Amino acid sequence: MILRIPRQPIPDPLPMGSYCPQDVIFLLKNLNGLIQETDLKTRERLIQSGGHYSEMLPVEYQPGEEYLRLFHQSLRESSSKVAEAVGIASEQILHRNGPQTVLVSLARAGTPIGVLIKRYLFEKRNLTLPHYSISIIRGRGMDENAILYILQQHPNHKLQFIDGWTGKGAITKTLQEACRDFEQKYGYKLDGDLAVLADPGHCVKTFGTREDFLIPSACLNATVSGLISRTVLRKDLIGERDFHGARYYQELEAENVSSLFVDTVSEQFKRLDSEELWNMRPKKPEVTWKGQKDLELIQKTYRIGDINLLKPGLGETTRVLLRRLPERILVNNPDNPNLKHILLLAKDRQVPVEIFSELTYACCGVIKQLP
Repeated sequence: MILRIPRQPIPDPLPMGSYCPQDVIFLLKNLNGLIQETDLKTRERLIQSGGHYSEMLPVEYQPGEEYLRLFHQSLRESSSKVAEAVGIASEQILHRNGPQTVLVSLARAGTPIGVLIKRYLFEKRNLTLPHYSISIIRGRGMDENAILYILQQHPNHKLQFIDGWTGKGAITKTLQEACRDFEQKYGYKLDGDLAVLADPGHCVKTFGTREDFLIPSACLNATVSGLISRTVLRKDLIGERDFHGARYYQELEAENVSSLFVDTVSEQFKRLDSEELWNMRPKKPEVTWKGQKDLELIQKTYRIGDINLLKPGLGETTRVLLRRLPERILVNNPDNPNLKHILLLAKDRQVPVEIFSELTYACCGVIKQLP
């Protein structure tokens, strides 16, 4: 395939985020001083009245001491399981793509997972793969300038897209559509496969597990993702040759646990056996979109018109509680230990929790529909 590169090459990125460059390079434009956060109620109203979530930033949730203690506890308890899921996903990536692979994580939930996969492949397979983190936005596609930059830097490499988990599969579909658009525009075929640690929605073929388990990085926002905000795409801020934008919250450095998270999980790699993990992989994974049936049942039960108001799975439900206006949280079993932080956040924000035993997922966040 011959890439139809624009006449002018994409310029090098400026340093961004709190990770060391050996772990990841963010292909993002720094918007510090150019954009202010929007309070949750105003932002929700704008989104539900036709505004796009990528044109504004939410106020970063500041967790209390009890919640932070729960994060540290969950990290200690689940680091081994997270490491195993990293290993299983990493072995699949390597066996399918070979060593000429560039890891491309989706900012920001995918970034710490990309760092872990890079570290696993170095420690267990003695491979140093490049890792970039780029923006992808539902309804707007992926950052094509970022992809062009990667392909310019690493010709003849395969790109492997990485995220943390799947919910209902909206980002999976966005990525596949974006790859088709990229091929039409530039004559270069990208592999739209998305590797994740947890795929409870049954949306992808490369995953560590399909269990809806707690990945501790889902518990926090910028402070576990290199101090980077959600990504932004707005015409007055992002020029034709710019990468998508984000804020770099250097003022939150005292609360930053980004390195703690990846260091704690990476510490578990030494006890893992690579061949054993390869044998634990799903042999013929099918993409069934099983989670969609859950959402159809919830929509019918609660008479919800817009499916975008439903955020299934532990990762997405956490996000609803951290940065949206939730109406209620549905759980399949309130005694599930993975739900501790969900129940604490719901209590803190005074959001009702209801049992919905038919759920395939551990939980689902329902966003409040504003009048």
